[in-house]
Amino acid sequence: MTRKNTSGPSMVDVAREAGVSLKTVSRVVNEPGTVRTSTREAVEAAMSRLGFRTNYAARSLKLGSYKTVGLVFFELKGGEMSVLRGITSAAADNDYAITLLTGREGEQLTLGEASRRMSTLAVDAMIFNLGQMVEDFETYHPPTGLKTVIVTPFEHAACTTVSDDQTGASKVAVERLIELGHREIRFIAGPDESLASRNRESGWREALQVTGLRVVEPERGDWGADSGYEAGARLAQDANCTAVLAGNDHMALGAMQALRDAGKQIPVDVSVIGFDDSLEGVVPNAQLSSIRFNHAELGARALEEALLADTDPRRILVQPTLIERASIGMPLR
Repeated sequence: MTRKNTSGPSMVDVAREAGVSLKTVSRVVNEPGTVRTSTREAVEAAMSRLGFRTNYAARSLKLGSYKTVGLVFFELKGGEMSVLRGITSAAADNDYAITLLTGREGEQLTLGEASRRMSTLAVDAMIFNLGQMVEDFETYHPPTGLKTVIVTPFEHAACTTVSDDQTGASKVAVERLIELGHREIRFIAGPDESLASRNRESGWREALQVTGLRVVEPERGDWGADSGYEAGARLAQDANCTAVLAGNDHMALGAMQALRDAGKQIPVDVSVIGFDDSLEGVVPNAQLSSIRFNHAELGARALEEALLADTDPRRILVQPTLIERASIGMPLR
């Protein structure tokens, strides 16, 4: 009885199929840039016909790399998706794969537990994307030999952090409204546990305080347009309010509708700015001015830092842009 080979085709089989040496196949697998294009394509075609798959464990021993980065999202929704696209796009540009890990439903995932799970997998480095604070943020230390970058607006003692400049973004928006002549600028905050909302609120407060303008406690929402509408309805009763900075575009859109329903004209009576510049292709002709974050650059910087040899931890802030549309203008008074 002939025993069936269940191990799959080998590099020897590929070499025979492609009519090249075993050394050439090895170079195509490990150093494809050193092989002439026509030869590489012939070898890759042979691999495809035979169903050959690279032994990446063996390759990592040879090259010292899995060409894979572990990416942990502590929650994966809303604005987090654009961060995910930015990091995965940067990985593809650098010929790296991504191994994605997320917390289980209802789980309060910690940095330590995420690190434990990811370090059992074939990854060269880790990127943690934090949407909210975790209990072991201050005490976490990455495992030896596994570079870790955290996407968060806060500094960390042992890891480089990369973030949109959320605080600076609010300052940019408020400074522009002040330039236009606004003096009573309100804020609609997102959920209190959100790091982005906290930092956006902080920037709004600082920008008003440095110019001596009045700080009225923010309205609060849940990121949704309905909560923005409710906040906007309350702000419509504030006779002094001439401008609103909302914590995201959906709440800004809801607030604009509520203000209009209360008889206010945008921007004649009230100017409105949102965050994330997320309505294009979703809401036709929204005309909402918004802070645009460069998540392609954020992803590239996070990946670049993860792949660098060990360096001293540092904080990297990616600067935003205010996209001005028809929702802001000079106040009537």
